Amino acid sequence: MKLDFHSVHFKADQKLLDFIQKKVDKLEHFYDRFIDGEVFLKVEKNGDNSRDNKVVEIILNLPGETLVAKKHNNSFEAATDEATESLRRQAKKHKEKTYEKH
Repeated sequence: MKLDFHSVHFKADQKLLDFIQKKVDKLEHFYDRFIDGEVFLKVEKNGDNSRDNKVVEIILNLPGETLVAKKHNNSFEAATDEATESLRRQAKKHKEKTYEKH
């Protein structure tokens, strides 16, 4: 699946981008009609020195639908795991709703 990556105010290394691409590609096992997607990587500056300052937001486009997951964690990898799990559940639910209509 084609993903556009946007790292806000920093340069993400290729290893991280490959990790995210691999995780998102696994979602195609649950639903194979993804068109494309966008990934936003941000580092939030919290005044309270919170460790969960890494934010991953993944937006996936389906025919007639958009799935979105935004997760905070102390690493981009952990936030990606949470976001892809959320998207997996959303994709599964969308697939069930689609097939119920037909």
